[in-house]
Amino acid sequence: MEPADDLNPINTKELIAFLRPFVTAERFQKFQETLHFRTRHITIALEDIYQPHNASAVLRTCDCFGVQNVHIIENRNKYEVNPDVALGSSKWLDLFKYHGSSNNTITCIRALKKQGYRIVATTPHKDCFVPETLPLDRKTALIFGTELEGLTPVALEQADDYIKIPMVGFTESLNISVSAAIFIQTLTHRLRMSDIPWQLSEKEKDSILLHWLQQSIKKSELIIRGFLGHTE
Repeated sequence: MEPADDLNPINTKELIAFLRPFVTAERFQKFQETLHFRTRHITIALEDIYQPHNASAVLRTCDCFGVQNVHIIENRNKYEVNPDVALGSSKWLDLFKYHGSSNNTITCIRALKKQGYRIVATTPHKDCFVPETLPLDRKTALIFGTELEGLTPVALEQADDYIKIPMVGFTESLNISVSAAIFIQTLTHRLRMSDIPWQLSEKEKDSILLHWLQQSIKKSELIIRGFLGHTE
C-alpha cells in the first residue's frame, strides 16, 4: 500500500505523528536510523532477470546498503520475488516495474535519464570504469542484464558509461547477485565517505517513513481512513 497521494507535507507529518504510537519506540527509532543511510543518488535497474533467487538477492543487497529505488524491466520475463531469499526486503524498497511497452528497456532508461540519472551498464566486455573509479558526482543508475546473455544491445547502446569488476580467473563473469553486491557495497561506501549530497530530502524521508509505518501496522488503511475523516 502506498501513502495517500493527496497528502501534503503537513498532513504527512501529522499522520506520521498519529501512527507513531502503533509501533514500538525501538521500531520507530530503527526506521529513523535506517532512513539516515538511505539514498536515491544511486539506483539499480534489472533488465529481464528470470531467476527469482538472484533477483531477490539483489533486493536484499539494496536494502542492506541503503539503495532505496529498484527499477525492474520486464521484456520476456516476469520478475518474481523469492521471499526466502529477499527476507522481506522488498517491502522496505520502492520498486518500479516497466512492462507496458514493446521495449521496456527504452522506457526505463528514458525515465531514469529524465530524472537526471547517468546510465551505467555493467558489462565485462568494454573498456570502462571499475567500482573504485566510477565518478559519483551525478546521480547514477546501474543496469544489470540476464545471467546468461548479459544486457541487451539496446541497453548497451543507451548507456552513458560502462563498469566492470576486474577478474583474473578463467571465468569471465560473476553471478548477478554477487556482482551486484560488490558494485553496490563499493559505490555506497564511497558515496558515504564523500562530500556529495547523497542523502534523501526531508520530504522523501517523511514519505518513506509513512509507507514503512503502513507496512508495519495491521489494518493501517482503516486507521488512516479514520484519521483523514473518510467513511467506508
